[in-house]
Amino acid sequence: MYRVLASRALRASSLSHKSSTSLASLTLSRLNHSIPFATVDAEELSGAHPAQVQSFVQGTWIGSYNHNTLLDPLNGEPFIKVAEVDESDTKLFVDSLSQCPKHGLHNPFKSPERYLLYGDISTKAAHMLALPKVADFFARLIQRVAPKSYQQAAGEVFVTRKFLENFCGDQVRFLARSFAIPGNHLGQQSHGYRWPYGPVTIVTPFNFPLEIPLLQLMGALYMGNKPLLKVDSKVSIVMEQMMRLLHYCGLPAEDVDFINSDGKTMNKILLEANPRMTLFTGSSRVAEKLALDLKGRIRLEDAGFDWKVLGPDVQEVDYVAWQCDQDAYACSGQKCSAQSMLFVHENWSKTPLVSKLKELAGRRKLEDLTIGPVLTFTTEAMLEHMENLLQIPGSKLLFGGKELKNHSIPSVYGALEPTAVYVPIEEILKDSKTYELVTKEIFGPFQIVTEYKKDQLPLVLEALERMHAHLTAAVVSNDPIFLQEVIGNSVNGTTYAGLRGRTTGAPQNHWFGPAGDPRGAGIGTPEAIKLVWSCHREVIYDYGPVPQGWELPPST
Repeated sequence: MYRVLASRALRASSLSHKSSTSLASLTLSRLNHSIPFATVDAEELSGAHPAQVQSFVQGTWIGSYNHNTLLDPLNGEPFIKVAEVDESDTKLFVDSLSQCPKHGLHNPFKSPERYLLYGDISTKAAHMLALPKVADFFARLIQRVAPKSYQQAAGEVFVTRKFLENFCGDQVRFLARSFAIPGNHLGQQSHGYRWPYGPVTIVTPFNFPLEIPLLQLMGALYMGNKPLLKVDSKVSIVMEQMMRLLHYCGLPAEDVDFINSDGKTMNKILLEANPRMTLFTGSSRVAEKLALDLKGRIRLEDAGFDWKVLGPDVQEVDYVAWQCDQDAYACSGQKCSAQSMLFVHENWSKTPLVSKLKELAGRRKLEDLTIGPVLTFTTEAMLEHMENLLQIPGSKLLFGGKELKNHSIPSVYGALEPTAVYVPIEEILKDSKTYELVTKEIFGPFQIVTEYKKDQLPLVLEALERMHAHLTAAVVSNDPIFLQEVIGNSVNGTTYAGLRGRTTGAPQNHWFGPAGDPRGAGIGTPEAIKLVWSCHREVIYDYGPVPQGWELPPST
């Protein structure tokens, strides 16, 4: 078993989830042999029992001379060795992508039986994830590499399963539904088809090791593409095991390549293989670089500095406070949809909202992973950002702002209490330098809180207009006039409106993605899959007959 802290944290987070799934976790070590695809045991994963992660190309699992040794985020033990492909070993992957034609592995005219094949694969994979021991296996594995509470990890597995259930049977071929329009004369019709890109690449981040890569991977496959998948090496073991599950469920071995590498090597592959389309989920800085490198052949679901506006109609303070805490601090704030900025109408200031937020944040503990390691910001970096904010006139620390106590999280990661800093709205908009500081995304348990008066809604709307990323948002109000004003003057692609408005927790039944950018990508729904993983092709049939008595006309 891995060291005391990791063991205690995972055990506590699991036991807090009273369900058949958590019950199954108690016997996982005895049942693991009955998971036919698994090559690791999430319970035993530790410095004493390190795991090996491989890449997959042209139907074969491969290792590498180069290993990236990962540290356990909870105690610093080296517990996973990732065999990373380096720049000298990219040819296999480039050649594999190059073998896929531009018209894809299937399309409405070519190998249509593969639409049915992927409906069957989805059925079998969904069935596997519905098995308590398999669902628990993935939830535990997610916890080991991207520490979050058991409920949050299990929720990721649940959403992934529901997505697969949505595309069982005939639902894959329905994604390729075409349409026909009558032509100008007898024998002519125009047909619109959804067409694959062929060779494509997928690059996904660490924070949702299963849900994001699996949903985008399956969408690419459904539409007839051949993907090369790269997941952040810190968490790629999760998707490596899912690849093995998909192979077990009938995924053709040659349909998907899976690579572990650093960013420089992956960038080299992208430039050499010249994929027809790349889906990138991650930081805005990398997204903009790739957009240039790939000459615009890219779809982006990049960073989100996400906001929530509390309207003038105060009600259900306990519920709203709970949802704000969930949005800001679940998964330690490491969601692209996390609540980064909270605009509070002055009417809410007369309620105990802030004190309730502080109380709820104080319930979060490392022991059950309701707060945990931050994988992309160090503690020092987050505290430095906080101190810079506190130099703004009128700003103050509402709660948090301290390093977690009694932890063994390695210094390469962050360990911060749930933190909120108040900044006056007038100061936020005072100058561009201050605005950029306040709206800097801290991918951790950190949020900005500000207040606006009844005549200051234009200032709120100005703040929203000046933001760069437009992923998720919430307008918490049941006042239809207020909702119209805020929604009509903002752009975020996934916006929750109403008393129960949130910024996080997207299920599989609605679009999730940014708006306001023609490169924006969606995830989850048929509309998202068709937008990201296919393009439009028009075929005009013109059979004739040629009009009786037709004569050669003059040149035009």
